[in-house]
Amino acid sequence: MTRKLYCDVVIAGCGIAGLYTALSLPREKKILMLSKEDVASCDSMLAQGGICVLRDESDYEAYFEDTMRAGHYENRKESVAIMIDSSRAVIEHLLTLGVRFEKNADGSLAYTREGAHSQPRICFHKDITGEEITTTLLKHVRNLANVRIMEYTTMTDLIEKDDNCIGMKAKDKNGELLQIYALNTVVATGGIGGLYQHSTNFPLLTGDACRIAREHGVALEHMDYVQIHPTCLYSKKQGRSFLISESARGEGAVIHNHKGERFVDELLPRDVVTEAILKEMEKEGVDYEYLSFEKVPEPIIRGHFPNIYNYCLQEGYDLLKESVPIVPAQHYFMGGIHVDSDSQTTMKHLYAVGETSCNGVHGKNRLASNSLLESLVFAKRAAQKIGKER
Repeated sequence: MTRKLYCDVVIAGCGIAGLYTALSLPREKKILMLSKEDVASCDSMLAQGGICVLRDESDYEAYFEDTMRAGHYENRKESVAIMIDSSRAVIEHLLTLGVRFEKNADGSLAYTREGAHSQPRICFHKDITGEEITTTLLKHVRNLANVRIMEYTTMTDLIEKDDNCIGMKAKDKNGELLQIYALNTVVATGGIGGLYQHSTNFPLLTGDACRIAREHGVALEHMDYVQIHPTCLYSKKQGRSFLISESARGEGAVIHNHKGERFVDELLPRDVVTEAILKEMEKEGVDYEYLSFEKVPEPIIRGHFPNIYNYCLQEGYDLLKESVPIVPAQHYFMGGIHVDSDSQTTMKHLYAVGETSCNGVHGKNRLASNSLLESLVFAKRAAQKIGKER
């Protein structure tokens, strides 16, 4: 048996890209959202470091250059400009929604710094920024009368007619097959980490939307552009790798080898730091190197990185007293379904947002903390484009 459902917009994925799309669509649109597992099992929940913002106009050229340099100048300049120009409005909107970004004593936003950034420009909430933003967006979306969320429901195919996307096929938690017909379809199914043995991603992220898009002749882009995060906690346990935020290095944490020697500038782009760690591991004949918080003040460790501190403590490492073993692991996907600046794919009425899409912002290597911002900016643009249709 196949059940048919009808809506104005169907969105596969309940991370920040999917949620912000739903929140930005007109309230008269009937929206159906699908989550492959429970809504908490999305990579948006795992983002630690923060979300970038243009501090002021004097920072524009530096922010643009930092993004381009990290991306090896393969970025789509138009997309980078759109993201930076839209950043302040996004942050202000998140604040009005109730996102609790850290602030200074005078009430201004506090900024941290991560690798390849020429200055601090990252808004954050402790070391669980992604969880803070995602849960806030989810709360607001759940309050919308025009949105229905179906958990444990997996997109299995697109429904295509005359080169137009008219919806998607799915399977619910009971194994029932669904045919969901919609005027517009949005895929926001995340990255590809579940295809790797060692990844910071949830195992359920297996590139479903990219595979399905390819089967329908929808253009893909830079499918080989995969980012490895240099500092993940080394463990022999099976399952998702625990990421130690790059902002820890921005606050003074240093990388060293088994002899206690530093061998890389910790604030270089992620791919450069990763390569240096892998070469040092090979040189020493070891499975990991070390990250030391010795130069990070205790109040910052406990206040800015409480989740990281407690997790490492549970694994037997006290950041206040010792270095922790670290190893690179798959982290982010810069490629994906090719989209234009409004997140439109090469198939009419099919949009892709978040890590599933490739709008060219990140180039060959993503600048730290641009992912949350990029997802929100281009999710809103997708919603605005859809909202203009009559």
